[in-house]
Amino acid sequence: MNKILPRFIVSAVLAGLLAACASTPEEQDETRGWTAEKIFTEAKAEQDSRNFDRSNKLFEKLEARFPYGRHAQQAQIETAYNHYKNQEPLLAFAAIDRFIKQYPAHPNIDYAYYLKGLVNFNEAQGFLSSLIKQDMSERDPKAARESFDTFRQLVTRYPESKYAADSTVRMGYLVGALASHELHVAKYYYKRGAFLAAANRGKYLLETYSSTKQIEPALGIMVLAYDKLSLDVLRDGAKKVLLKNYPQTTVLDEDSLFSDDDWWKPW
Repeated sequence: MNKILPRFIVSAVLAGLLAACASTPEEQDETRGWTAEKIFTEAKAEQDSRNFDRSNKLFEKLEARFPYGRHAQQAQIETAYNHYKNQEPLLAFAAIDRFIKQYPAHPNIDYAYYLKGLVNFNEAQGFLSSLIKQDMSERDPKAARESFDTFRQLVTRYPESKYAADSTVRMGYLVGALASHELHVAKYYYKRGAFLAAANRGKYLLETYSSTKQIEPALGIMVLAYDKLSLDVLRDGAKKVLLKNYPQTTVLDEDSLFSDDDWWKPW
């Protein structure tokens, strides 16, 4: 009997500990019994304090417990914003696309497009900053193009949106950035003797980004490249356009054309 009793006590203690451990997560869940509004408010407070992971956990609880309320809808776009601020672009895109797909008529749908444009714009900024440090001729500025396309969708679909004006400004910046990239690639090809590729890249810039300051040097590259290829008709046509629009141009001189150290700046 004396040997059985201690074993019984040990078993009972272990069972109690296991039961306590099993109930701990539920008992420690501070949000238990909270309303949707309460959870949303706390999640926003964590967001304001830049505790983005904690904020997202609360938004997840909100969606799980109150999946059909207005707070749950807003939680999705707030989660996307948290991922954006936490430098998690892929997670941000996933959350934004889910929101757009599920709630295409939501009152804040314009903000969803704006946020998506910002995420790509942020990626494009990284692309542009690296232009200064390395040869970017083989880099595809995908993020800049996608950011531009998203802002254009916003401005086209929701011209009265409060985000339309800022989106338009960012689009102008991105156009300059993309034109700068094309100009750099054209120069890259020219310097390596790929004159046809250089001329074609200049022509593409001319056709695609006709309102940018990069048009003048692009025309200069076309003139010089066509001259190297002995394509006199194309050379003279490009030169005529260049001189008509930029009578004081200096880009017909190679040293002048390639002396601009700030080629990458879109402004």
